[in-house]
Formats: sequence, structure tokens, C-alpha cells
Amino acid sequence: MGEKIVAVIATLRTALTAVALMLIGIGSATAQGSVVVYCGVDEAWCRAMTTTYEKQTGVHVDMTRQSAGEIYARLRAEKENPRGDIWWGGTGDPHLQAADEGLTEEYKSAMLPQLQDWAQRQAERSKFRTVGIYLGALGFGYNKEELARRKLAAPACWSDLVKPEFKGEVQMADPNSSGTAWTTLATILQLMGEEPGFAYLKKLHANINEYTKAGAAPAQSAGKGETLIGIAFQHDVIDVAKRNFPVQVVSPCEGTGYEIGSQSIIKGARHPEQARKFYDWALTVDAQKIGAANRSYQIPSNAAAPIPPEAPDLSKIKLIEYDFAKYGSSAVRVAVLGRWSAEVKNAPR
Repeated sequence: MGEKIVAVIATLRTALTAVALMLIGIGSATAQGSVVVYCGVDEAWCRAMTTTYEKQTGVHVDMTRQSAGEIYARLRAEKENPRGDIWWGGTGDPHLQAADEGLTEEYKSAMLPQLQDWAQRQAERSKFRTVGIYLGALGFGYNKEELARRKLAAPACWSDLVKPEFKGEVQMADPNSSGTAWTTLATILQLMGEEPGFAYLKKLHANINEYTKAGAAPAQSAGKGETLIGIAFQHDVIDVAKRNFPVQVVSPCEGTGYEIGSQSIIKGARHPEQARKFYDWALTVDAQKIGAANRSYQIPSNAAAPIPPEAPDLSKIKLIEYDFAKYGSSAVRVAVLGRWSAEVKNAPR
């Protein structure tokens, strides 16, 4: 009987030790914390940011990748019960629109003085509800082999994209879901004026073969020969070319718009302290090097971060005076998208 009691006690001790170790592990993980990130850049960059931050801090990152327009819509849908903590990446206009609607929190990072002027201005115009993390110029790319095979002149300007020979040969994303495509609409309207701009977009519609969900997809399609021309940010076209696809990047001759990719803390975040820590970390030099290491060639916002050699040379690009205040307005977004959907997207080709 005595031996049985001893055995039972030993078994109980082992079980209690296992439970104690498990609880210690849980407590440690809880102490390190977690953060929920809605990520608006390329999937590879999103995952690299996630894994690097987890390794450096021990904080668990729950990441979801979506286009900028989709994340903006998600924040609106989750307004009464926010599930995310931080929105990292994606074109800046939807970040400004979210700030305009009070969907994001004010936060003045101690990292602000280390940032480029354009990144600091993004924070100021949003009343510090967002901040710039990278800059990218809009443009388009064309498939060099297909163009040569068809003996067509290379497009160099926005006006070239509406030529009859490119009917059914141009691809762009849908601005309802894509920040890239929203920047395209805003760029055309600023270059041409609202009425001439919409007249141009209607002509362009006749040459569009597909409005994709994601902004980088048209560049990838052009590289693969699935479309002749893809409207996209120039760094996305460069990424496709770097992977040995026969695509040529173009900075339109009339001038072009640009994005200030941004990050914002979601109002009502469940892990606000962890969100602020991630926010600060994402503005460091080391964090901003991760993009180029994962084939994303934007201009980083930290002034000390190296500019990827593959990045578009802004000194050789005719950038417009992009009106972020106007096109970062929620009311303007609703009006422009409503008109584009009614008059352009749904028009017969």
C-alpha cells in the first residue's frame, strides 16, 4: 500500500510540474504580448516584417494582408468593434481618409525628427493620425517582346494608352479596392482637370481588358504577356523586370502622381501599447531595409535608411504637385469613386 501511495504522489508531482511549466510559458508569452497588423504592401514584405519583429521582440504578430482600399473598408466595417491594432503600409490617401473619419488614433512618434520632410508632412496633414513610411512614383510598364512582335511604337505618355492599337491591351486595378488605382484616378484628374480627366478615363476604359483587385497585378500580367500594358507603381514594374520578365518601366511624359505609403494606429486598438511599439520600430533604419531585401523598391522615409539602387530615380521623373489634402478627403473619395463606377467601370466597351 505504501509503495502505491508513493507512486501516486510521484505521478502527481510530475503532473503538477508539467502544469506549472505550461503556465509559466503562457505567462511569458502573455507578458511579451501580441499585436494585430493589417498589412497593405506585397505579401513577401508583410511576412518579412512580421517574422523579423517577432524574432527581435518576442511579440506575436497576427498579420492579415489586403489592398489599401480593402483595409480602409475593413476599418469602417469594424468601427464599433475594432479587431486590428495597426494598419501598416499601403498608399497614403486611404490612410488620410481614415484619419478624416476618425478611424485612427493620434500618435506622435519619437522617431518623427528622423524622417524625410514628405513623411513628416503626411503626419502633420493628418493631425498625426498617420505617418509616411515610403514613397513610390506611379507609372506603367509594357511587355517589350510583345510590343516588338506586333511592331507597335512604345507608349511613353498617358495619352498613348488610349490609342486604338492598344484596345483590350491595357490593365489597371479597381480603385474601389486598390490604393494604386485610386492614385491613378487622382493623378489623371489633377493632370487634366475633372471633366477632361473623366473624358480620358472613359476612353481608357475602352482599352482596358481587366480591372484587377490588387494594384501590383497589372505589372505582373504585363511581365507574363497576359496584357501588353499594366498601370502600376514603378517599383512594382521594376520588381517584375528584376525577375527576368521582359517588361519596361515608363514614367509618363505629361507627369505623374506618387504615393506616400503610410502607417496608422487603429482607433480602439485592443493592444495600443504594442501598436505604438511596432509603429516606432517600423520607422527605424533596420526595419526600413526589409523592403528592398524582399523586392520592394520604394524610397524609405527614414532619412538615414539607404535608398535601394533599383528604386526609380525621382530626379528623372516629372512628379506633379499631388494634392494630398483633397484626395485624402473621405468626401472626395466617395464622390470620385461613385462617378467612376457609374460612368466608367460600368460603361460598355
